[in-house]
Amino acid sequence: MVTYKSISRMGSRPVNEDCVGMHRKGQEYGFFLADGLGGHGKGDRASKTAVEQAILRFEEGGFGEETLKRIFLSGQAAILEKQKELGCTRAMKTTMTALLIGEKTIRFGHVGDSRIYYFRNGKLVRRTLDHSVPQMLAAAGEIREEEIRHHPDRNRLLRVMGVEWDRPEYQLSEELERSGKQAFLLCSDGFWELVTEKEMTALLKRSRTVEQWLDGMEALVAKHGEGTSMDNYSAVAVWA
Repeated sequence: MVTYKSISRMGSRPVNEDCVGMHRKGQEYGFFLADGLGGHGKGDRASKTAVEQAILRFEEGGFGEETLKRIFLSGQAAILEKQKELGCTRAMKTTMTALLIGEKTIRFGHVGDSRIYYFRNGKLVRRTLDHSVPQMLAAAGEIREEEIRHHPDRNRLLRVMGVEWDRPEYQLSEELERSGKQAFLLCSDGFWELVTEKEMTALLKRSRTVEQWLDGMEALVAKHGEGTSMDNYSAVAVWA
């Protein structure tokens, strides 16, 4: 059984440039989250386009690696086409995450610094690695992993949708078997910057429902962001 809940909040910003979406096809589920790059303009258009394309491709192809690839490639192509139509090739950029749940297996993918966290049996198994300067510095051993959250270059992304690709810039997971005790969190940087992995895990262990888990995390985001200029923040929590 798959249960889920999503949120998308403006924070302190005048426009919400995040976008979340979900689509069910029989016993297969697709969950999508994108975060438009506000500094480039029209980020809300970019994120909405990416999620709309993801839903269309999932409805068309259902669960599978090829569908996951088409989600990113079609979203990228649609954003580049809109840039040309509007004459704004320097604008309309976005991150993207996609989680596909089939009847027996699970796949996910991402580009940018919106994350997917994967938990099993109440423990964090792994998360996607940001396509960002701080993540690169952490990989090189120049900063600690926990320093990514508040690094001065945390908004410098190395891969996004809306920039011409010489080759596919997204990353896909391997296929995971469904165990019935898995939890996933898709979230924008405005969310994960304000709640730690330790807090996510502790709340997961205490929660009886996916709604309770996400509500608990959002309460921490609001608490930790109080008195600051909060970014848009969005999340999709899924139990499978």
